[in-house]
Amino acid sequence: MATTDPACIARALWWTRPFTAALLEESLPEPGPGEVLVRTLVSGVSRGTEALVASGRVPAAERSRMRCPHQAGSFPFPVKYGYCAVGVVEAGPAELLGRTVFCLHPHQSAFVVPAESVLPLPEGVPAERAVLAANLETALNGLWDAPALPGMRILVLGAGVVGGCAARLCARLPGAEVTLVDRDPAAASTAAALGCAFALPEEAPGEQDLVIEATGRPEALATALEAAGKEAALLVLSWYGAGATPVPLGGSFHSRRLRLVSSQVGEVAPAMRPRWPHRRRLAKALDLLADPALDVLLDEAVPFDEAPARLPELLREPRRGCIRIGYGPRGA
Repeated sequence: MATTDPACIARALWWTRPFTAALLEESLPEPGPGEVLVRTLVSGVSRGTEALVASGRVPAAERSRMRCPHQAGSFPFPVKYGYCAVGVVEAGPAELLGRTVFCLHPHQSAFVVPAESVLPLPEGVPAERAVLAANLETALNGLWDAPALPGMRILVLGAGVVGGCAARLCARLPGAEVTLVDRDPAAASTAAALGCAFALPEEAPGEQDLVIEATGRPEALATALEAAGKEAALLVLSWYGAGATPVPLGGSFHSRRLRLVSSQVGEVAPAMRPRWPHRRRLAKALDLLADPALDVLLDEAVPFDEAPARLPELLREPRRGCIRIGYGPRGA
């Protein structure tokens, strides 16, 4: 039964119309056995996906698969969406009390979920960086799908959060030669921080063993196909939403025997699936965030009270970093 205690009234971000958001109140239930009450410190905006949600462009055929854990409402509107929340456990099992945890939860000031839905942050992973966990998990799963291997020449298109996470993981492979490609010359500093070379699209090196497309722009697929070497794989991490996606599969696509590889974080990559449940994969993503180089992928922090007014414009901008939402003095 929901409590009327003001301390247990939460506010959540809802998209009510295209690029129109509001903070709505809801009463939280008392945590039952095996549940936790989490007070949110900071949440991250997964810009590509959440821009599609905010604009109402989730395709009708994909709406059931696009539901995130603990989502409320339905596509297109009204909907409560998000999956990058970090907070402190205020009630629940003794071993979790006071722990800072990550949860795949929409943007909300506090929430009650099963204890198995949260993962404590590893030593050395601050709350602000932990909001990258879902994006890094997406990149990790994609590299398993590709696969990305030591010694490869790897091209990553798009210096956004998912592309940056993928580039950093690839750069840590022994002997890998990784180039991060972006239309914005200022992304050269991001590439350097992540341990990668940098190139503009027109300067992208060819004969790559693996090309990763993470721009969110269908036109980048032409650059990706041109850069791939013979029998190489093109891993598509972008999700383009509704509408047609032209892919130039003429020319030498067949003669070079190129492979288009899809990846989606909802399923663990087939090669790992027999041994890796989703929770183990997410835990590994959190472990991999003990890497200060990834801080370059964090963008500005927006106070929760200002989120409805500021997020619509921020999601329209061509930003690269993860926008964070801060929920109070202990948050971002």
